[in-house]
Amino acid sequence: MSATTKKVGVIGAGSFGTAISNLIALNGIDVLLFSRQQKVIDKINHERQHFGITISDHIELTNDIEKVAKECTLIFPIVPSGAFRETIKKIGPFLKPYHILIHGTKGFDLTKVTEDELIARQVNITRDNVHTMSEVIRQESVAVRIGCLSGPNLATEILDGQPTATVIASQFSEVIKAGQKVLDSPQFHVFGSHEILGAELAGALKNIIALGSGILGGMNMGKNIQAMLITRGLTEMIHYGKAMGTESRPFLGTAGVGDLVATATSKASRNYTFGYRIGQGESPQDIFGSMPELAEGARTLKIARGLARHYKLHVPITEMLYNVVFEGFDKQRALYYLMKYPYAVDVDFI
Repeated sequence: MSATTKKVGVIGAGSFGTAISNLIALNGIDVLLFSRQQKVIDKINHERQHFGITISDHIELTNDIEKVAKECTLIFPIVPSGAFRETIKKIGPFLKPYHILIHGTKGFDLTKVTEDELIARQVNITRDNVHTMSEVIRQESVAVRIGCLSGPNLATEILDGQPTATVIASQFSEVIKAGQKVLDSPQFHVFGSHEILGAELAGALKNIIALGSGILGGMNMGKNIQAMLITRGLTEMIHYGKAMGTESRPFLGTAGVGDLVATATSKASRNYTFGYRIGQGESPQDIFGSMPELAEGARTLKIARGLARHYKLHVPITEMLYNVVFEGFDKQRALYYLMKYPYAVDVDFI
């Protein structure tokens, strides 16, 4: 069964889900876009506008997740990481082995431990508590052909029609080809990779570094210190990757350093913006309550810090950012600590 003989499904009508839907529709392919919010569906159907852009007539809205599974062979789940397992559980009973799922969620799933317990240091976590989105799909459905969409994909730029590239990573070449067939266009180039774990880890972990880069921006720091944070942050990402079973290579391509640079330098990034507002003196609690869409980096920071303790990783940027965001540690003191941290060598992962 060809993945493009039917409509393509997109689960999640946030900015990135909407951007992916429009990209597919621009290729003349019908899209079934799922939202659980009827008011969002009614608004789009009435105005044919969402996030300030015109929604293609090739896009149909629905709040029936069973309909997505029945009418679409290729499905892109793009929902926040904290809601991802619940979403897959809902569509899981309707999925068949012939379905292809390519997720666009950049974060971690957490089981048997709550985020509040992580903050309170009541428990330690291991790899058994932390799951990538592809692992969640395998755990909660019969789907086998799974991939992830990763890369410098700032949704606002895609919605504006600006050119970019992305990576579809999967152990299956047919998954990569199916994604390329519906997404590739003059404004959106799709690379392929078989290193799905590396792509997923890079996509999640770079949000932490983007948050830190935003804090520097909010403190009116210059590009020199921002460049240092990004390069040392990339090193920490690679240390996590190696500890969790992948190599350096995925972190050095489009899904790694490419996504990191875009997310850590742009005010169009929710994670950069979250950090910027902290740098300007706002409290994380106020920012959480006022941002229209989730900054995944804050949630990922909690989980990554727990993983660092489990793997006994030396990740001073992650540790300092955790202290600043969740424990009220002084930003200037954190910066001084990082400047004085005794890094042994510049590049230690090759």
